[in-house]
Amino acid sequence: MASDSLEGVLRKDFFWGYATAATQVEGGWNADGKGVSIWDTFAHTPGKVKDGSTPDEAVLSYYQYKSDVALLKQYGVTGYRFSLSWSRIIPLGGANDPINEAGLQYYSNLVDELLANGITPFVTLFHWDTPQALEDRYGGMLDMKSYIPDFVNYARVCFERLGDRVKNWITYNEPGVYTLAGYAAGVHAPARSSNRDLNEIGDSSTEPFIVGHTELVSHAYAVQLYREKFQETQKGSIGITLHGNWSEPWDEDDPLDQEAAERAREFEIAWYGDPVYKTGDYPASMRAQLGDRLPKFTAEESKLVLGSSDFYGMNSYTSFYIRHLDTPPHIDDHSGNVEKLDTNKKGVSRGPESDTYWLRTSPWGFRKLLNWIWKRYGVPIYITENGTTAKGETAPTEEVLNDRFRIEFFEGYINALTTAVKEDGVDIRSYFAWTFTDNWEWAAGYSDRFGVTYVDFESKEKKRYPKRSAFVIKDLFGKYIAKD
Repeated sequence: MASDSLEGVLRKDFFWGYATAATQVEGGWNADGKGVSIWDTFAHTPGKVKDGSTPDEAVLSYYQYKSDVALLKQYGVTGYRFSLSWSRIIPLGGANDPINEAGLQYYSNLVDELLANGITPFVTLFHWDTPQALEDRYGGMLDMKSYIPDFVNYARVCFERLGDRVKNWITYNEPGVYTLAGYAAGVHAPARSSNRDLNEIGDSSTEPFIVGHTELVSHAYAVQLYREKFQETQKGSIGITLHGNWSEPWDEDDPLDQEAAERAREFEIAWYGDPVYKTGDYPASMRAQLGDRLPKFTAEESKLVLGSSDFYGMNSYTSFYIRHLDTPPHIDDHSGNVEKLDTNKKGVSRGPESDTYWLRTSPWGFRKLLNWIWKRYGVPIYITENGTTAKGETAPTEEVLNDRFRIEFFEGYINALTTAVKEDGVDIRSYFAWTFTDNWEWAAGYSDRFGVTYVDFESKEKKRYPKRSAFVIKDLFGKYIAKD
């Protein structure tokens, strides 16, 4: 429910809409010259995806982008955040590999369609789908020296061909999730870890930090390119989007749990946030635990990375209670040697359960996290993902389409962000809900439905059915964004 006290609190130029990722929605996985990505490889490997599905068709947005944009307009959005598939634009990925004009034309058409309907595009260069050819050639991001020229060239092609119309760029989406799921747990592409029951190759104790370093430095080089060659004439902004959930002490009165919660935030968020926005280096808590397993920035890299984002891109979904562990950290620990719990010492739950095991509704933590980020980094915050699944969404029935659980989630979080603006003075400039349509949710396949639009995955055309939450979000922002 909208709050009268928050009417007109958000800035007039506040952007709101939905976020998607190429692999999850496009389909056309090998159409019109598109190359293979690591997620194509992963999904076509038996046993990797929960329901055995692939993103070969996803929700066919590659073919239905015009009707999808029409639906976005019906929902009243002012912005749409989507990602480019690197292997659709440069099928083999490399700086010396040919460009696929058909792939570029698709994205150019999508940008034009959005603009024609009054919707501002926010474009992400990398949402986890490295071209498989680069993985095969030199190990992808594990080889920073080889990878950087290829990524920067890809960015250059995108800036040159789309930057006359795209004014909002994001280099990487959730670099930490990509590294932890793909190189620590090994449950996402490229499926590397120390767990030999799950992955044939990988080292969870070192590779995530090597890959994270590659992401940060390559991000900074792409930003340098944009700022030096394109920003003055194209007049856009560029940044990075980081993930992170709020960590609350399990025992709010225990100094050890308070320290553990802060350490958890540093391992999850400041791992990338501090080098970019604060110090040009990793947090001291990470260095203390990880030692030389955490790469060191050269003086040149540190200078390049610090200040390399025009805004703070923020993806956040939930909160956790954090308890200190007395035992020494395991060599494969990536969380700061803490325990994550669903209830605190007093038995208070972190929030109502969704249909996704880790995700519970907790807007109380969202406001705290917004304040923590604003206080620590002091740059404008663009909320680039936030959303939830709901139990029982198995058919487009009246009850499912009147998605009360999701509505209450969005009401809580949007009220929390608007309150953070009004009462705490946090500078927040966008909100992109996750997500526009139900989609192919990575290793969960089609089993996790995050959309404000129900999709019949069994139908040939992946038929869409609007859920009520889409119109509730429209009404909330219609009230909270200042009028002219």
